[in-house]
Amino acid sequence: MKNSEEISIPSVRSIQLLLEPIYSRLETIENCIKQFYQKSNQPSGKYYRNNDLKSRYGLSPNTIIKYRETGILPYTRLGDIYLYEVSSIEKILNQNKVEI
Repeated sequence: MKNSEEISIPSVRSIQLLLEPIYSRLETIENCIKQFYQKSNQPSGKYYRNNDLKSRYGLSPNTIIKYRETGILPYTRLGDIYLYEVSSIEKILNQNKVEI
């Protein structure tokens, strides 16, 4: 019994040619995702909210409350929403910067 069908093994170059557009598209998707995360990590305006301080600086809710109550963290309150000026936070960080 002879098999009349030949098995052809693709060359490495032909496989590379098939994969190049896939790699290119994946790179484009990766860049879009990076840009999205960079934008989402930036404050929406001139103010941070509690969740921004938690995610950006790793502060716990209790620490944020303590810093507000002791005057370390200046804030503006609108109803139940606390707002922290981005420039004030940056100023606090620069004042507490430790240089070696």
